[in-house]
Amino acid sequence: MQTPATKYPPLWLSWLVWGLGALFYLMAFYQRVAPAVITRELMSQFGLSAAALGNLSAYYFYAYVAMQIPTGVLADHWGPRRLLSSGALVAGAGSLLFGLAPSLGWAELGRLLIGGAVAVAWVALLKLAAHWFNAKRFAAITGMGLLVGVIGAVTAGAPLRLLVDAFGWRPVLAASGVLTLAIALAIWLVIRDDPSQRGWRSHAPARAPDGASHGILAGVAHIWRYPNTVLLCIAGGGVVGPALTFAGLWGPPYLCQRYGLTPAQGGLICSVLMLSWAVGSPLVGGLSDRMGRRKPVYLGGTVVVFLGWLVMLYWPGLPLTAFVGVGVLAGLATGGMILTFAWCKESVPVHLGGTVSGAANMGIMLGPTLLQPTVGWLLDLNWGGAVVQGARVYDLSAYQISFIPMVAWILLAVVLLALARESHCRQLV
Repeated sequence: MQTPATKYPPLWLSWLVWGLGALFYLMAFYQRVAPAVITRELMSQFGLSAAALGNLSAYYFYAYVAMQIPTGVLADHWGPRRLLSSGALVAGAGSLLFGLAPSLGWAELGRLLIGGAVAVAWVALLKLAAHWFNAKRFAAITGMGLLVGVIGAVTAGAPLRLLVDAFGWRPVLAASGVLTLAIALAIWLVIRDDPSQRGWRSHAPARAPDGASHGILAGVAHIWRYPNTVLLCIAGGGVVGPALTFAGLWGPPYLCQRYGLTPAQGGLICSVLMLSWAVGSPLVGGLSDRMGRRKPVYLGGTVVVFLGWLVMLYWPGLPLTAFVGVGVLAGLATGGMILTFAWCKESVPVHLGGTVSGAANMGIMLGPTLLQPTVGWLLDLNWGGAVVQGARVYDLSAYQISFIPMVAWILLAVVLLALARESHCRQLV
């Protein structure tokens, strides 16, 4: 008779463990784009210019980017259980601080804590998937993880705006902090790093013990010797940066100005764009796997992204329905960013796959980190002086000028992807 130690964990248990980690990742995406639908309240509450608002939102990304490579090291040494529970604990405290902040400095500290804490979610979620599920399910589960995350971004659109209208932004964000603290407790009680800790057989392959810290540092330096690492990391920032800069901060006020929408309606449209990105990721990834090619799929999709944003932002008299239709197409094509991880891993030695994944995520998140405050700074330079309810209002021409860096980075991404070396879905080294 088989003993539990020789049997793999039941699927319901694997999904429960992974699902709690995914729930924290959902909250990470929610926090990432939440400022987009409360721009008016934040500018009025703290007396912010567009540049200052962009910087406040970007404090999340400053910490998030800085934590990417350290997170990979912490995941190996601490394990996902401790990493996720401590991350959720700090993120909950940061959200409470942001919601209750008496001044801009405290709000910035709250965003910084949130960004650094939720930065652990993606890498830890990948490690849980590798230990609790069959390797053949890994790619599909990774795509599902991104989908769950973007659902969090959708929640931070129209639903969040409706809650803010009903209860105010401070109580809603404080409640988000309490919910995140509850998730931290659930993670600690339920999640285990490996099924063997519950008496089941692990899906993770046996591996050699981790190397010393100097080996880790050497690996971080080594991945940049491969040209694809640099090309793909910068290109990924150009593909994702405009989506998170628009849907994550400046899209709702832009749509209100251009089409006369309410903040809730603008948030809903941005949610649709984000959801298109989530749907596009597994579709593009599957297409690339079937073709056995990375370059034509990613490059072609990025060309679509570039043309889509050009039409959306600069086509005179573009109807709202056409804007949404083109935005959905561009969002689906933005899903090509998921190939950054596979292509980067195939471009470096196998033992550096985890390190280059952290670097790839760091490069991708540099996009919104740099673009959000840059767009705000340009908006201030082109501000006409209008103020409504204590918040600055920018005209359409100011937005069009300010969005130029977004489109320029996408064009740069097209050039960089054209220079990258095709992997044919196999290890190049």
